[in-house]
Amino acid sequence: MNQVDLRSARADDAEPLARFWSVAAENDARPPDRPELILRLVRHDPDAIIVAEVEGRIVGTIVAGWDGWRASLYRLAVHPDHRRQGLGRLLLTAAEDRLRALGAERFHAMVLDGNDQGRAVWQRAGYVAQDEWSRWVRSADLARD
Repeated sequence: MNQVDLRSARADDAEPLARFWSVAAENDARPPDRPELILRLVRHDPDAIIVAEVEGRIVGTIVAGWDGWRASLYRLAVHPDHRRQGLGRLLLTAAEDRLRALGAERFHAMVLDGNDQGRAVWQRAGYVAQDEWSRWVRSADLARD
């Protein structure tokens, strides 16, 4: 593996991250990524998105969200040309270290059921699916009754 640099995402990464995720992330069952939403997260929690770069090019990401109680991991994505080289594990370790330093005692990851490759990564890292839980979602733009 080439020299990998990890850093927090910056405001000017919003558009490149949206493009990166369209190539490297599973995007089934989710609304399209929009740069303004990425920028909002970067402004809210500047260290939440960890970016991996090789020669200045984004090749991997993970979002390590912390709300003071729950530690959420998502958007673990590695560019197809850089997979199977340990980059996902490097990103996951950095995210767990960040969250542990903030006080997290347990991590949870969001992985689509049909993402077999992603599920395998999380399993190898010691994560276990909880069949007794379901994720419920609702669009925030729906009118309230």
